[in-house]
Amino acid sequence: MKTTTLALALIAGVSTPAMAQQSATALAPVDVDTAQGATRATIITRDDLRHLAPSTSDTAAILARVPGVAGNTGGGFSTMPVIRGLSEQRLTVLVDGHPIDVACPNDMNPPLSYTDPQTLASIDVITGVSPVSAGGDAIGGVISVKSAAPRFSKDGRLLVTGEAQGYYRSNDGGFGTGLSLTVSGDHLSATYTGSYTKAGNYSAGGGLGTVHSTQYAKTDHKLALAWQGDIGLVELAGGYHHSAYEGFPNQFMDMTGNNSWFLNGHYLGSFGWGTVDLKADYRATDHAMNFLADKGGTADGRMPMNTRVRSGGYTLAVDLPLAVGTTLRLGNEYRNERLDDWWPPVAGSMMMGPSTYLNVNNGQRERIAGYVEAEQRWGDAFTLTAGGRFDRVNMNTGNVAPYSTGMMSMADATAATVFNAVSHERHFNDWSGSLIGHYTPAAGIAIDLGYAHKTRAPNLYELYTWGKGTMSSQMIGWYGDGNGYFGNLNLRPERADTISGSLTFSGGGKQGWFLKLAPYYTHVNDYIDARYVKSLNGMMGMPGPFVQLQFANEEAEFYGLDLSGAATLWNGGQWGQTRLTGTLSWVHGQNLTDHTPLYHQMPLNILASVQHAVGGFTGAVEFNWVDSKTRVDLTRNEPVTAAYALVNLRTAYQWKAWRLSLDVENLFDKAYYLPLGGMALGDYSVSGDTVLRPVAGRGRSVNVGLSRRF
Repeated sequence: MKTTTLALALIAGVSTPAMAQQSATALAPVDVDTAQGATRATIITRDDLRHLAPSTSDTAAILARVPGVAGNTGGGFSTMPVIRGLSEQRLTVLVDGHPIDVACPNDMNPPLSYTDPQTLASIDVITGVSPVSAGGDAIGGVISVKSAAPRFSKDGRLLVTGEAQGYYRSNDGGFGTGLSLTVSGDHLSATYTGSYTKAGNYSAGGGLGTVHSTQYAKTDHKLALAWQGDIGLVELAGGYHHSAYEGFPNQFMDMTGNNSWFLNGHYLGSFGWGTVDLKADYRATDHAMNFLADKGGTADGRMPMNTRVRSGGYTLAVDLPLAVGTTLRLGNEYRNERLDDWWPPVAGSMMMGPSTYLNVNNGQRERIAGYVEAEQRWGDAFTLTAGGRFDRVNMNTGNVAPYSTGMMSMADATAATVFNAVSHERHFNDWSGSLIGHYTPAAGIAIDLGYAHKTRAPNLYELYTWGKGTMSSQMIGWYGDGNGYFGNLNLRPERADTISGSLTFSGGGKQGWFLKLAPYYTHVNDYIDARYVKSLNGMMGMPGPFVQLQFANEEAEFYGLDLSGAATLWNGGQWGQTRLTGTLSWVHGQNLTDHTPLYHQMPLNILASVQHAVGGFTGAVEFNWVDSKTRVDLTRNEPVTAAYALVNLRTAYQWKAWRLSLDVENLFDKAYYLPLGGMALGDYSVSGDTVLRPVAGRGRSVNVGLSRRF
């Protein structure tokens, strides 16, 4: 596979979590051979992450710098990535090669929330057509987050190495640390990684005030053991994630606890006939939601909501070289998820009691998959990869129950009776295929073209949530719009056909120039969107600003263009080098059933940076422009947002193993609203349900980082 590495020195700064959806970074024309020969991916390296981590604790905020990638606002470390208009639920997201299953009706703990930029080694991103070996049960791109590979001593002596980091961010008082430590010999290696981060509510720019429900705190720990010998490499890793709290500015609920532990195993063996790559994992997650102080706190019990998930599986990949330039890949995967989602009664509440509300009762989602893929290389000029894949998805759940069968719960009681009267067992057959070509007709010219048919079955919440009461339905949904959602037992799998390509011109070597144009088109049959049911009334029975919707299959299309480039403006030898980098991303998402714009589509955005490096010093001025968002989903009351421009300054100094950075983001403290931020429900609650506005972007912040490698 040909991959492209991000051209990031310190200068390639990242916006903070609230700004994630409008960031992008130019790519450098560096080609590296990896597993799938015809596929183009972007690799964010450890050096890139080292530059970016002081400005954000949100991995998805860093990903949003890649052209074609945006982010739907979540909590401070829980942005949900979007690739070319397709949301996180439709993407393949892997952490060390393992998926992490859904464990919240608001998707407050997406896979990347279990990672920290402080301790990651690299991130691979495929925005275009991906090979079937990269994953199934998804119709969008691929994000693969990786920890450092095990290191072993080469001279028989004990190897001790690692890195420590710390940072502070002025806007929200955020601070944190990260540590990685490896101790190894010739055959055995042990690596500990850990991080801690904490922040308060951030302040919006231009006097828009505090953005409420944006505080957070979390810690992560991981211990990885590895052994290498004649039979190959064996790895065993275990870890624990704890988040005491995380505010969500665009949800009625906040996360009041998320605890998750995991155990991963990995075997990699190389033989005369081929290679074997086997991964297995198990994860247990216990998740709790309620109200943090901005939304009233929990002194009177408020509204506890709990989710418990136990999941595990394996992936087996076998590569068989058949001839010079010809490789056959075979794979088998298994995934099993068990989910319980229940809302305990609140003492003394007429609405939330006297019984437990069973939202999803013993939800089960099992996936069994297999694929065949072939790759053919004709020298260095042309590579073709073709493959087919089948995923069988089996789903079921038990009967459900409302808080009560009284008048205040009548809508939910009736819905539960209807739900319990029918079979919940569902089976889906997901067929997928891809054909990808890479051609280099001459030095400095590269052409990539791919087609894929991909399929995704609905998740447990899309299929099995059932409550039709105002309050219960508003507890479902990861859209950040305040609307109510409920499931649909008749949903069909999404089926997407995608054509994507790129044309790259480059010259002048590694520090030369390049220009890359990447158009794409995706058509989705049975796209899981939402259909209007009714307006939700307020406490006095009057129509409110929110509506109720049901998940439904519709038809949709996405098309757009990603553009990136870089050039050296001046190379002054001992006086350093100055470079210009830039990206442009544009996507158009349309509901073809209703002939309306699709929800949460990022408007045209541009990022340009002038960067200078001399000796151990690097610095940059960064300009970020985002167009107005006027194509909105009126059914969901999606807000229009105005165009804006931000200026960031970035500096750093490297001395031996030490690195000190100083960044100023949103230099002029510009006021703006996030195009994919949703509605500011935290601010709405603080105002006594009188002021409803979009989520405002972060104001000026001075970020300081210090790190040392050893």
